[in-house]
Amino acid sequence: MSDTAHNDNKNTIAGFTTVQAYTLAVITLAIGIAVGYFARGSAPVAPAAESAQGAAPAAMGSAPVGAAQLPGIGSAPQQQAVPPEVLAKAAQPLLTQLQSNPNDFDTLTKLANLYYDSQAYPQAIEYYEKAVAIQPDNADVRTDLGTSYWYTGDADKAIASFEKALAIRPNHPGTLFNLGIVKWQGKKDPQGAVVVWEKLLKTNPDYPQKEQVQMLIERAKMHGSNVTKG
Repeated sequence: MSDTAHNDNKNTIAGFTTVQAYTLAVITLAIGIAVGYFARGSAPVAPAAESAQGAAPAAMGSAPVGAAQLPGIGSAPQQQAVPPEVLAKAAQPLLTQLQSNPNDFDTLTKLANLYYDSQAYPQAIEYYEKAVAIQPDNADVRTDLGTSYWYTGDADKAIASFEKALAIRPNHPGTLFNLGIVKWQGKKDPQGAVVVWEKLLKTNPDYPQKEQVQMLIERAKMHGSNVTKG
C-alpha cells in the first residue's frame, strides 16, 4: 500500500473523512444539547410515585413541552424507571374508573399520560389509541401517541400520527417540533426536518425554544450538505 493510500485510510472513519466525521460528531452533540426536550401535545401528569401517594394525574391541556430526553429512536428518556408495583398502584384507580365507563376520554388520556410519563410506552400507546378512537380530532393526543410510537422504535407510525395531528392543527408547535426530530433521526431526512422546523418558526414566532430550533436547522442543513458531498 502506498503512503498516500495509507494516509487516506487513516483520515477516513466509517466512510467519512476526518473533517466529515468531526462535523457529524458536532451535529450529534448539538442534537443532544439543543433538543433536551421532546414536545408534549398534552400536559404531563404527576410521576407515578407521587400518584401512588394520592396525587391525581393532571388533566389534559396544551402545554407544549415536556422534559423527556431524546437520544434516538426507540430509546427512552434518561430518567429513573418507575418500579412496576408503584406504577400498577398509581394506575389502579384509573383502571377502576374505566371498568364502569370504558369510553371515558378524560380517564383514558390520564391513564395514557401516566404510562407515558412512567416510560411504559406500549401501555401508553394502548390507551392513546383508545382515546383518539373516541376523539379523532384531538391533535394533542395524536401528538403524544406519535411520540410514544417513536420511543418504541416505530418512526413511520410516529410520522403518520404527527401528520394526522397537523391535518387538524397545521401549526401545532409541539407536533412540528417532534416531526422534525423524527424525520431527521428516524428517517435520515435532514432536509425534510428543515422544512418542518422553518414552518414551525414561521407560524409560531414566539415559540419558547426558538433559538434551539434555529440551531437545529443550521445543523440539519450542515448534515444534509455533508451527506450530499459524501
